[in-house]
Amino acid sequence: MRFHYAESMTNPAFYIPLAQAAEDAGYFGFVIPDSLIYPKASDTAYSYTEDGGREFLENKPFIETFTLAMAMGAATKTLHFTPNVLKLPVRPPLYSAKIAASIAVLTNNRFTLGAGLSVWPEDYAVMGVPWEKRGERFDECIEIFRGLTAGGYFEFHGKHFDLPPVKINPVPDKPIDVLIGGHSDAALKRAARNDGWMFAGGGHEVLEPLLKKYQAFRQDLAQPGRKNIIFASAIGDCDYDAIARYRDMGVTDLAVVFRNLYAREEDTQPLETKISDLRRFADDVISKFA
Repeated sequence: MRFHYAESMTNPAFYIPLAQAAEDAGYFGFVIPDSLIYPKASDTAYSYTEDGGREFLENKPFIETFTLAMAMGAATKTLHFTPNVLKLPVRPPLYSAKIAASIAVLTNNRFTLGAGLSVWPEDYAVMGVPWEKRGERFDECIEIFRGLTAGGYFEFHGKHFDLPPVKINPVPDKPIDVLIGGHSDAALKRAARNDGWMFAGGGHEVLEPLLKKYQAFRQDLAQPGRKNIIFASAIGDCDYDAIARYRDMGVTDLAVVFRNLYAREEDTQPLETKISDLRRFADDVISKFA
């Protein structure tokens, strides 16, 4: 099992030293959140908090996802970077493909695309993208992303996008893995058709039935040659037994963070404490999975 560090919504100056410390401690990767805006008013509930509230996001700093991946990539040598998850269908897919390909080239294939649907209509509205048919739009975005980052001329004629034969250059010498986040049947099916699934969190009991459903969809929908990456996350103190249970369930990649990211108060934890926590976990847990 590969381990990723998942600190976010913290002092932007912390990211590069945290990435370097995670790399030095033996983590495989760093997980990056994606957030575009925080609307002043909204009636939309957030899917992954108990009360549906998203007030924990207000006033939290979010560096643009691709920018942060490239900044940390330039400051490290082996660490991989995965958005969890990039709101792909609210962005122009050609531009997303161009940026991701550039990051993958400059970091020597250390970028994976974790992608999902934004659950907030406001993201679509401010980006000038229709909320309706967002699932269809997402599927077309993925196809365009894959086609362009594979190299050579690519054309696409869908319901939402139309591209003449074009190519981008440079492109990485290995395919960029595409992982899909979300807990709905549609998300799980989309993940089964791509390179894997990103579990949004909730512990073993929430993961188990979703994972069984995902694997069943994969048996029916998997595309030839696609990977089967299963990405889970753990927040707080995680001992060896808890992590081993994730492994035994089939999790291939685990993102860990050692504080409550859903807390409404701003993060005041010192950088030194964060580095101490990630090193301690590496010594106590990661070393036992080597």
